[in-house]
Amino acid sequence: MSTPNPAFHPAAIAPADTPADTPADTPADTAAATAAHPAMQPAMDAVIIGGGPAGATAADDLARQGLRVLLLDRAGRIKPCGGAIPPRLIQDFAIPDELLVARATAARMVSPQSVRVDIPIEGGFVGMVDREHFDEWLRARAAAHGAIRQIGRFDRISRDVDGSCIVHFQTEQGPQQVRARAVIGADGARSRVAEQEVPGADRGRFVFAYHEIIAVPETKPPGYAPGRCEVHYRGGVSPDFYGWVFPHGASVSVGTGSADKGFSLRRGVMQLRDTAGLTHARTLRREGAPIPMKPLPRWDNGRDVVLAGDAAGVVAPASGEGIYYAMLGGRLAADAVAELLRTGQPRALATARRRFMREHGRVFWVLGMMQHFWYRNDRRRERFVSICRDRDVQQLTFDAYMHKRLVRARPMAHVRIFLKDMAHLLGLARVS
Repeated sequence: MSTPNPAFHPAAIAPADTPADTPADTPADTAAATAAHPAMQPAMDAVIIGGGPAGATAADDLARQGLRVLLLDRAGRIKPCGGAIPPRLIQDFAIPDELLVARATAARMVSPQSVRVDIPIEGGFVGMVDREHFDEWLRARAAAHGAIRQIGRFDRISRDVDGSCIVHFQTEQGPQQVRARAVIGADGARSRVAEQEVPGADRGRFVFAYHEIIAVPETKPPGYAPGRCEVHYRGGVSPDFYGWVFPHGASVSVGTGSADKGFSLRRGVMQLRDTAGLTHARTLRREGAPIPMKPLPRWDNGRDVVLAGDAAGVVAPASGEGIYYAMLGGRLAADAVAELLRTGQPRALATARRRFMREHGRVFWVLGMMQHFWYRNDRRRERFVSICRDRDVQQLTFDAYMHKRLVRARPMAHVRIFLKDMAHLLGLARVS
């Protein structure tokens, strides 16, 4: 399954309620056995719960440092995702070209009245990945650097008599447990780790996303462009978010999202398929899941657990972009855990959120305001798409997306965009 870690001892993972250093057929009570061995060292330096981009990145970073790492992941789970990754992600996380199933060189924004605004991606491209293969490659890379992979379902965290952390999980062989000096919860939106360990985890806000991976027919639909991402802003597709048609080489991701529980996501996708000329194309798979839309107010328990990725709420508002932010969150969580293990100071865990928000908090705030103002109804969506014709908007938006930073070198462009924004918001500008 994976490359074994030379620091891993077979007793590191023990059947639930069986002490790691006690033979399985000995009827010793776990608590009593633990009390008899107070000097027992933790079996793992870190247990990462969840093997998506955040968890796999954290596992890889920690394993590269020679730490004993267990990566616990459920088999067969694929998140609904358009699969777009910006150049900065490819560079920062050393993603090889062979993982890119397509390269998008243009984006098309489609308004409620079917007005199309095409935006070229000048001097670069957006990489497209299939999450089924991309996520598995990330997990395999972590294993190649020494992380132990374990297929299983997280159950709970308990504490030994000395306060040390024990992670309980279910496998095909039955209940298991492992001791850990630190835990990274990267188990997605509505994280069970967060629910059990982190105060304020119940304050998360979510959009529910659904997509279908569709085989591109041999006879391409009229107007289909394999290097163009389409974003559709229409109430019938989503009353408060957007729909997408993203190329994946031989396949295409068609999806939508909404926080409105009464809205039919499947019906929205059916509309998109019809618009894209893919109504009768073969469906390869369907996936749905909640997507967080706001970072949680706290990511750690002040002791030995820190969150990353969707579990921490790091999906960008308005755009729904999550892969880059998940992988960055995984890296920052790994840094925080490494510092905790080095110094023994639990306050190190809080640095993960602090560093993330210092770098990206302003972008998340801006995108949140944009979604609040422009996604409220079709009239405003029409004006929003019209704004996207503006050259200043295109340049600054794509620079921020591609390089993950707000552009400060052109203050007058920001002023012009603000004035145009206000003119559209107040209905003073003509919609073209």
